[in-house]
Amino acid sequence: MCVGVALAYSELPLLLMEQNGLDERIHDRGGEKEVRFYWAATPTLLPVWWNGRLQIVRWGNKDRTERKLPPTGWTWEDSVAGGKWSALAPEPVVVPATYGLANGVWFKLKQGMRGLVVHDRKGAPVVFLICQPATRYYQVMTRSDWMPVLVGEVI
Repeated sequence: MCVGVALAYSELPLLLMEQNGLDERIHDRGGEKEVRFYWAATPTLLPVWWNGRLQIVRWGNKDRTERKLPPTGWTWEDSVAGGKWSALAPEPVVVPATYGLANGVWFKLKQGMRGLVVHDRKGAPVVFLICQPATRYYQVMTRSDWMPVLVGEVI
């Protein structure tokens, strides 16, 4: 399961960084700054391209405060295709990322991952990463049976 996302610092507008208090999430990867979003972080956030603009939204329902949403940050591609989310009016989004993290292994990405946004009872957006069965290469690399649905590539 993908539990972390890194996005190049240059991809995030300064105003978005300030509005969401992301300064503490800045890391250096070989001289390049990036902003990291972890499932274990509080608050749990992810960047998403949604409604034509980059936004920072809550990642999943980790604290289980929202009863109408599953207590996770992921969903299966088959459940989305099968209409299991249709009552929540899901909207497809792209989670931009330069790296993803699964089982302690960072893997390089070209564009990002697929997700869906639904709204909690108060109308706030919540994003869930869409997963699929792992390819053999991804499974060997990360020791994970599931992988995120990637944008424009297969690992």
